[in-house]
Amino acid sequence: MQRGTNLGRLGGYNQAVILDAIRRAHEGIARVELVERTGLSPQTISNVVRRLVGEGLVREDRKTVSGPGKPRTVLQLEVSSRLAIGIHLDPVVMTLVMLNLDGEVVARARYDNPGAGQPDGMTAAMAAAVEELIAASGIERHRILGIGLAAPGPIDAAEGAVVDPPMMREWTSVPLREPLSRRTGLPVLMDKDTTAAAVAELWASGRQEPENFVFVYLGTGLGAGVVLDGGVLRGASSNIGEIGHFPVDAEVPLCECGKRSCVGMALNFGTLFQQAVDSGVFPPDAQMGDRHQATESIITLCRVAVEGDAAAAAIISRAARLVGGTVAQVVNILDVDRVIFGGPLWIGLEDLALPILREEINTRFVSRSIHGVEVVSSSLGFEVGAIGAACLVLDDALSPKASGLLLGS
Repeated sequence: MQRGTNLGRLGGYNQAVILDAIRRAHEGIARVELVERTGLSPQTISNVVRRLVGEGLVREDRKTVSGPGKPRTVLQLEVSSRLAIGIHLDPVVMTLVMLNLDGEVVARARYDNPGAGQPDGMTAAMAAAVEELIAASGIERHRILGIGLAAPGPIDAAEGAVVDPPMMREWTSVPLREPLSRRTGLPVLMDKDTTAAAVAELWASGRQEPENFVFVYLGTGLGAGVVLDGGVLRGASSNIGEIGHFPVDAEVPLCECGKRSCVGMALNFGTLFQQAVDSGVFPPDAQMGDRHQATESIITLCRVAVEGDAAAAAIISRAARLVGGTVAQVVNILDVDRVIFGGPLWIGLEDLALPILREEINTRFVSRSIHGVEVVSSSLGFEVGAIGAACLVLDDALSPKASGLLLGS
């Protein structure tokens, strides 16, 4: 964990350091332990803790006796004192969660395809869904820190806009962050859904050592979130992880980029649907339909594959091997020790695809004689993007950042 500074002008950073230390100490922590963990002086710890207790963020929980001297007062985070809302915007569904300061889901909602065709309709639908979530939760509005929005990439992070996301081509440079904030009166943070998912996994992890993993998101698109040395990477424009155009050694349908080798097309809904028709899994006159119908068709394909349909299983297995080869390249570039798969499409693929992906990635991993690669499923289910979006808000509020050390910040 990060250590603080005793310079008087940096109380904001010190408060974040202390809050982070208290949050990570699930059984509670005494002031003297905070001194040891943060490097801050007893006086600084005392001043900041007094402020945190006064603001209702921290409580003095109980007293413990450890050796000679006075009993120590154990401090714990008041997890319900503040909350964050997360929204995952997908072409087919909109998922919302509300998290407490410990990252636990205290309220949730899900809506099918709310006005996805029109950006204004979607913004209004998101704002209405936020109001319904707050009302249903019974939480006082002043306790809501803000809203995190996980959107399909690419995104324009500076403008808070989405730019031509897959299956939403009518959305060209559509601002979402400012309109949503204006409609709700709450601050809004926005990030790519793949990056938000990686943030969620980082928050959910109980590991003490710095994390190094790739989160592979399988939904209407294929993307990756990256965590190295415990930090989430975003790239120059916050669009890291666009792995859908990695080339594969098999012909796939023509991609919008003009190539017939993009791995993203191996998992494209249209590709999988047509393969299911050609192989007899679906009737020859079957139609993929709109976004929602296409999603339902792919879920059906995954289900019959898991249930033992040989043709359906072959379609999924081929796609899994192509994706596994691509992810292995990412693993070799970044030298991570864990790959996490998740997203809406993954829930149907997991049983059949995970063993194939695990084998493909570890077989192709160049440094396998030094360390293996753990290949697992996300434990957060289809809500991972929404949870990650809310964690963006919690991270902004609770986690110490190096920029806080700038005297003018």
